[in-house]
Amino acid sequence: MSPHPDVLVAGAGPAGSATAIHLARAGHHVVVVDRARFPRDKACSEYLSPECVRQLDGLGLLPALRQAGAQPLHGTRVFAPKGATLTGRFAEADPRCADVAGLAVSRRILDQHLVNAARAAGAEVREETTIEELVYDGGAVAGAVVRDARGNRATIRSRLVVGADGLRSVVARRLGRRRHGMPSRLAFVAHVAGVPGLEGLAEMHVGPEGYVGLNRIGSELANVAVVVPRSRVEAARGRPTDYFFEMLERFPGVAGRVRAECLVREVMVTGPFAAWSGRVTADGALLVGDAADFFDPFTGEGICSALRGAVLAADAAHPALLAGGAVTARALEAYRLERRRAFLGKWTMERLVGYGMFVPALFDRAVGRLERRGLAHTFIGVTGDMLPARAVLNPWFLARMVL
Repeated sequence: MSPHPDVLVAGAGPAGSATAIHLARAGHHVVVVDRARFPRDKACSEYLSPECVRQLDGLGLLPALRQAGAQPLHGTRVFAPKGATLTGRFAEADPRCADVAGLAVSRRILDQHLVNAARAAGAEVREETTIEELVYDGGAVAGAVVRDARGNRATIRSRLVVGADGLRSVVARRLGRRRHGMPSRLAFVAHVAGVPGLEGLAEMHVGPEGYVGLNRIGSELANVAVVVPRSRVEAARGRPTDYFFEMLERFPGVAGRVRAECLVREVMVTGPFAAWSGRVTADGALLVGDAADFFDPFTGEGICSALRGAVLAADAAHPALLAGGAVTARALEAYRLERRRAFLGKWTMERLVGYGMFVPALFDRAVGRLERRGLAHTFIGVTGDMLPARAVLNPWFLARMVL
């Protein structure tokens, strides 16, 4: 095997590990680096849509995840600011998919299984290793300088660098044109035992100050996330746990259900969201997952986008690597185009929901009409990635939602 890998992947989360699995299984020499030591916790909604489950099944991970305690998700309930509610079930969204369901599982479990699968596929995974800088050859990315847990630096040269290193991606920043926009929100996420009433459905509670997500990830354990505008988090400085529980009490459908004495994992903070890279490919490099873009976690899009993006990245990178020589941005153009084709509808849907929350009366009206007019299942089917975005983004549906 060549001392220099074909592919260097920055980040061993879902996007990075899945990309490594696909390319290693295709016969390429892949090295993955991540600053964490696995298993590790991650601030995330830990929501896997039906399409995400299908992607994991394709990787061969579904039986192991279920054995590890992943919980079935049959849909989502949405609670609007002024009292309207909707319940959407995946099985009702498409009559051809009567048994379809999502899953909820902690990132500690999910990411470890993905890392293990990457190693089993033949990829080398180096934990506690951080990318510091990209290296270049003739203006093209040709590898990276990495630092291990002992502080030792080394240069790994490769024909392709895949940036899968998350919201604060070093690779994305080095490629340039990394932008943060509106709405700028942060999430406070914890694991809490004994949250009643979930019963196979995730919950989203929207209020004037943000929203709360509840998601059962174990028989007695729930993922609880409070997402608020960045402008409102000054009160959390130095006291994120107290702030987290204070905010939960401001949501009528959550108040009293999440108890501080039942906190199992510390409150973790992530964000701000609404980050994207204007350039997802370059000579010798591409971006995947949150390193490419991430808008808002309301629709549970992050993990599914990471896994789908990994397939698109591998599909474009494989022939470019087989061709020999430099992997140019032109050779990766198919990835940029396919990514836009695959995600444009969901990007639009995310923004429609994200900005709609700024107008509580309109959001409440839309939620109420979706429920009364039998459209809730379609809406949740789109957010669960089992229906195309055009099922919602059409004049008939939008008119029925708000008029």
